[in-house]
Amino acid sequence: MDVDPWNSRFANEHSALVVSLDYAKAPANPFPGQTADIVALFDAVLSDAELLPHIDPSRVGMMGFSAGGNLALTVAATPAVCGRLTAGLVPVYPIVDFSIPRPEKAKTRRYKPALAGARGATEDSLNGIAPAFGWAYLPGGQDLRDPRLSPSFNERKDFPRRIWFVGCELDVLGHETWRMACRFAGKREPGMDEPIGQQDLADEGARGAMIVEGNERFAWEVADEEGEIKWLCVADAAHGFDSAEMMGADEETVQDGLMKRDKLITMTGKWLFG
Repeated sequence: MDVDPWNSRFANEHSALVVSLDYAKAPANPFPGQTADIVALFDAVLSDAELLPHIDPSRVGMMGFSAGGNLALTVAATPAVCGRLTAGLVPVYPIVDFSIPRPEKAKTRRYKPALAGARGATEDSLNGIAPAFGWAYLPGGQDLRDPRLSPSFNERKDFPRRIWFVGCELDVLGHETWRMACRFAGKREPGMDEPIGQQDLADEGARGAMIVEGNERFAWEVADEEGEIKWLCVADAAHGFDSAEMMGADEETVQDGLMKRDKLITMTGKWLFG
């Protein structure tokens, strides 16, 4: 997924150095090759003589989107990276548990036909590509509960002190992210029979509407001796909402996603660096 628009806007708004880390792709480079690539690249960035004058070691963060969110979590749980993520970790609509069968994930997603357009679909777009992704990325016989693959099977102590989990209400991956956030924060984990979000539209379906307080199904933050865990469910938004135009979505979905993207960029920078 192309996150250049996000990176550019984030860098300009927060006067931040943003480095996008590329890696060798599957199937030529299956699990766990990508994690090793990102660990090496992360170390290279923080050791680069030209970049060092622009890096504050006390304000280093990492973000990732979708499969990149999975990699951000698995990389952050490695000893070579964990302690160096001083500002925090922000996985956005990540894959956190490969062990849950696709039909079971589909039941946990919220469907809202009243939204119409791409967001009103009654079938999740990821269901069609998940088998190909699994074939390319997962070696035969792979243990799907391996914490290096499914980071929800890691322990809280394995991660940086600050994590902000961002999920989407209209996403088969949202529920597993919600569960991981709740477990790490010591909250009750929602059951597989509790779909994410709510049936009502946010602010009666107003473009760009988000629920950022007053409803714990959508937003909360817990701070304790282990650090901080934050949760946000992006209301009435599907996987890849910030890049909806690239996926050929309708104009309403695109504009709603851009408004939510811009709000989230502002919120993320304040949380990481505030």
